[in-house]
Parts: sequence; structure tokens; C-alpha cells
Amino acid sequence: MDQSNQERRPNMSKITPKDLDFNALDFSYRDLPYSYQAEYHNGQWSAGQLTTDSTIQLSEAAVVLHYGQEVFEGLKAYRRKDGGVNLFRPDQNAKRMRHSAERLLMQGYPEADFIEAVKTVVKANQDFIPPYESGGSLYIRPFLIGTTPIVGVKPGQDFIFRIYVTPVGAYYPGGLKPTAFVTSEFDRAAHGGTGQAKVGGNYAASMLPGEEAHRAGFSDVVYLDPREHHYIEELGSANFFGITKEGQFKTPKSPSILPSITKFSLIELAKEMGMNPVETPIGIDELDQFAEAGAMGTAAVISPVGSITHQAKKHVFYSESDVGPKTQAFYDRLIAIQYGDEKGPAGWVVDVPLK
Repeated sequence: MDQSNQERRPNMSKITPKDLDFNALDFSYRDLPYSYQAEYHNGQWSAGQLTTDSTIQLSEAAVVLHYGQEVFEGLKAYRRKDGGVNLFRPDQNAKRMRHSAERLLMQGYPEADFIEAVKTVVKANQDFIPPYESGGSLYIRPFLIGTTPIVGVKPGQDFIFRIYVTPVGAYYPGGLKPTAFVTSEFDRAAHGGTGQAKVGGNYAASMLPGEEAHRAGFSDVVYLDPREHHYIEELGSANFFGITKEGQFKTPKSPSILPSITKFSLIELAKEMGMNPVETPIGIDELDQFAEAGAMGTAAVISPVGSITHQAKKHVFYSESDVGPKTQAFYDRLIAIQYGDEKGPAGWVVDVPLK
């Protein structure tokens, strides 16, 4: 065997800002100059640091590869009009990652260190943050994996915490567009399972139903509760909301729904807008109460829902082609806060020092 094939070689595919058209970015991975890494061994975390190596070396028996001991997060850095950079509620991502880690018996990365690590890797890659006028952002992916070599099913005791970043474009470059969803016979997660944790297995399980929905001409699937298949849980990998004909903001309540940071932000904005928000079970047969509906998450912020098809019956909300006025107002308000154009609730926006 050629021993040179086993050597760790530097990744030669690093891009430069000149390689990018910031006005035409999609939602893809790009190998930027710096990532961030810390390791946990013998009961303590190492000092985290930047790395130019975009690969990770693991034992073939690493627990993450066989038993899925892994959690992750997703957030963004936004270029302000004045050239500065904002993070949106990174403390909530740090807290959620710690909760997810606890669910999988992993050593969570300290929340304060998480925020500083995010700032560090964003600053190091600041030349790749899309300009304000592009509508793009720098997507940030922190993740935590178990690296202990294990054969039997048991939790590992060694972990890698890592963050990579990649520039992405506006999810809807031409403006918000309603899409169609369809209910699925598959379950996203079980009650008492890992639905409230952001773990890779939840997403792996969603690939088949999602692909089936795409082939049938839908944007994604509506997951119903795993016990009765009656109550709305999530829409693809996003949380659901509906705005009633009376103007109330409603979002599902369930023990197997991921606690979306975007969702809780919109709940606060709904209070600000006098919409009396509530988390409550929402039956699939109760869609008639809603004048508008949407999915909410980090990637798209808000995805307007034009229709939901259940058992071959299609329910149309505000419109299949136009965005409802309240949904648009939510999107505009949240985006304005994230990019620093409007002031939001205290603590929502964190500045990243670039010097």
C-alpha cells in the first residue's frame, strides 16, 4: 500500500473572497480559511483555537460513527449597513446545544466559551461575510461529536467541539414565496425520544420522507405527532406557525418539537404586535382557523406556507402565490433586527469586534 495515501495532507481547496460572487450565493458549503476546534479528554476541555485544517481525524470505532453521539447548532453572522457584524441570539444556541448534549450524555461546551468561539471564527473569516446589500450572511455550524473508540453501546468520554462557517445567499433572493407541503406517514421523532435535541439522527430520518415529498411536487413534509398522527409537529426541519383569522399567532406544543430560536423570537415579536401568541396543540383538521401560515427556522427565517395537503385534500391559506401581510411583517421585522436596521429586544443582537 502506498503509505503516502495515509498521510494527512493540507486541504488545497480553500477559497478566497475573489472566488465568490456575493450576490449569487446559494446555500452550500465552501471551505474557508479557518475553523475552530477544542477537544475534551480526561475530564477537561482543551483551550480552543483556530485551525486551517478542514478535516477531522477519527478512529474507525469512534462512537459518533456507530451510535450517533453527535449534536449540532446553526446560526448566522450578518453584515450591517455600517460594515459591522451582528450575531443573533448566540446565547440561545449555546444553551440549546448544552441541552442537546445532556440528552446524549455528552460533555457540553461551556456556554460563554461557545459565544467567544463563534466570535473568534467569524472574525477570522470576516472577509467572507457577504456585504449588507447582498442579503446574504455567514452561516455558522457548531457541532460536538463523540470520538472515543467504542464497540458496545455506551457513551463516549472524549469529544471534539468544532465550528465551521460558510457564506450563504438570501434564502429567497427574489422575495418570499409560498410553497406547498404534504403530510407524511413517517415520524420525525418520538415522544420521549430526541425530538427536542438537535441531533443528526433526527435529520437523517427525515431524508426519505422529504425526498418523497419533493418527487411529488411539494416543498417538504408536515410531520404529525407520533402517537395519534393528528397534531402538527414540524414542517420539514422547521417549526410551524399559523395566524388565525382573528389575528392570533399560534404554534404547536409537543414534547418532540425542537425548540426553535426563530420560533421563540417570533413569539416575542407577536407579543410586541399585539397578536396574543400561544403554544398549543394544533390538529391537522383545524387548519381552517388560519388565515396565514409559515415555517420558521435559521436557514430561511420564515418560509410562507401556501398550502398543506392531507389525505389528498388541499387546504390553501392566504394564497399559493402571494405572501400574507402579517407573515411579511414578521419577516421584515426580524430581518431588520438581525441586520441592525431596527432595534430589537435587549440582548438579541451581539456585535462581533473585527479589529
